[in-house]
Amino acid sequence: MSTIIVDTFLTLDGVMQAPGRPEEDPSDGFSHGGWQVPFFDEAVGEFVGAGMATTEGLLLGRKSYEILGGFWSKVGPEHPHAAAAEVLNRIPKYVASRTLTSVDWNSTLLGADVPTAVAKLREQHGGEIHVIGSADLLQTLIRHDLVDEYRLTIFPVVLGTGKKLFAEGTVPAALRLVETKTTPSGVICAVYRRAGEVTYGAHPDADLP
Repeated sequence: MSTIIVDTFLTLDGVMQAPGRPEEDPSDGFSHGGWQVPFFDEAVGEFVGAGMATTEGLLLGRKSYEILGGFWSKVGPEHPHAAAAEVLNRIPKYVASRTLTSVDWNSTLLGADVPTAVAKLREQHGGEIHVIGSADLLQTLIRHDLVDEYRLTIFPVVLGTGKKLFAEGTVPAALRLVETKTTPSGVICAVYRRAGEVTYGAHPDADLP
C-alpha cells in the first residue's frame, strides 16, 4: 500500500495559493503571492525537510508540475538546495492533467479518471506519495476520501481571498493530530491523519438559557 500525504502551506484562513513568490499563481486576480516568505524560519525548513526525506513519489496537478519541474529540473550541484533537487528530480511523479499529452521530469500522466488512478496508486507499493500545491487536484482527492495524511504548515497571516485547501463542497471527515510544533516566527507545523467519519454530540449545558 502507498500513502497519499498532502504537504501544504496555509494561511490562518486556509488559503494555499502562491505562498512562495508574487508571480507563482496570480490566477483569479490573486495579488498576495509570497505571503509565507517573511515567516519561513529554520524550524519551518526542518519540518519541510523531514517530510521530503520520506517522500518516495509526487502527485501533482498540471500547474504545480510545470512550476516545480521548471525550477527543480534546472537546479545544479552548486545550488544551496541541491540536496532537495536531487530527491525531487529522482523520485517518480504522477501528473493529473486534462490538457497535457506528454510529460518529462521522470513523470507519468494519470488517466482521465483521476480518482480511480489514484486509488490504484494507493493499492500499489509506492511508499509515501506527497501532494505539493495542486489546489484543484486536492479538491478531487478530498472529495473521494483519497488523502491519508495532512502535513500542514500554518502561517500567522490572514488574506481573505485565494484558493483554499478545504474549499466549498469538502466532504466532512474526522482527523487525528499526531504531531505539532510552533516555530519562533509563529508558524504552526501540524500532522493530521484520517480518523473516519465525523461524530456529533451536545454539550451538557446546551439547554441552559
